[in-house]
Amino acid sequence: MSNAFQTPVREEISVLDLMYVGFNSRVVALERDTGEIVWDWKSPKGSGFVATLLDGDRVIASVQGYMYCLDALTGDELWTNPLTGMGLGVPSLTSIYGNSGSAAAAALIAQNQQAQQQTVTHTTVTS
Repeated sequence: MSNAFQTPVREEISVLDLMYVGFNSRVVALERDTGEIVWDWKSPKGSGFVATLLDGDRVIASVQGYMYCLDALTGDELWTNPLTGMGLGVPSLTSIYGNSGSAAAAALIAQNQQAQQQTVTHTTVTS
């Protein structure tokens, strides 16, 4: 009998399976179907309100004058920029796709529907 520790097997996930929430200097990734926390990242600098933007496989987070780029699947910090000398203000992030607000939501819904259509197969039974 082996006493070796085994890591639980986890299904592969994509950014379409996750939701991202920014608050209190944190970004949290949740499974969109269950609400289970996948990862939790805390800003090492800055505090308070966090603006987030999903850009492909990266989450951009703005926290009180500091910008962070996180891996969307793992929460690993890929880079940071303190934006020195730019001052403070209400962060506003824009997607490279030029979508924001309801336009971005509509684009994500369309992308999700297209992905579902590509994976659904139909079987027709005739007698």
